[in-house]
Amino acid sequence: MADTFYGTGKRKNAIARVWITPGNGNITVNDKPVDEYFPRIALQQLIRGVFSVTGEQQFDVRATATGGGNSGQAGAVKHGIAKALVLQDEELRTGLRELGALTRDPRVKERKKYGRKRARRGFQFSKR
Repeated sequence: MADTFYGTGKRKNAIARVWITPGNGNITVNDKPVDEYFPRIALQQLIRGVFSVTGEQQFDVRATATGGGNSGQAGAVKHGIAKALVLQDEELRTGLRELGALTRDPRVKERKKYGRKRARRGFQFSKR
C-alpha cells in the first residue's frame, strides 16, 4: 500500500477521509459510486474537476464522508483529494492552489442570537 495516499478534507460541518491510488478513475464515496452518492451533476463536476491538474495520470478514489449535507460533503471530498494529490506529487501544489482546491472554505453557519428569530433576522416590528 505504498502507492496509497491519504488526505482529510473539511467543508462546513462535513469531514471526508480520502484515499487515492493509481488506477483508472473510479471514485467511490461511502462504498457507492460518485454518481449514485451525489446525484447532482454540479457536485460530481466539483469532485472530478480536481483531476484536471494531474493531466493523463488517473487515480482511484475511496472516500468516507460524514456530517453536513450534500454540498458540504462534496466540498470536503474535493479538499481531501487535493491534499492527497499534493502528498503524491508536490509539483501539483501550484495548480491545485490556483484552482482553490487546497484552501479550506471557512464559511460556516452563523449562530442564532438571543432576541432574534434567526442569526440576524429580528422579529417583525408593529407600530400599532
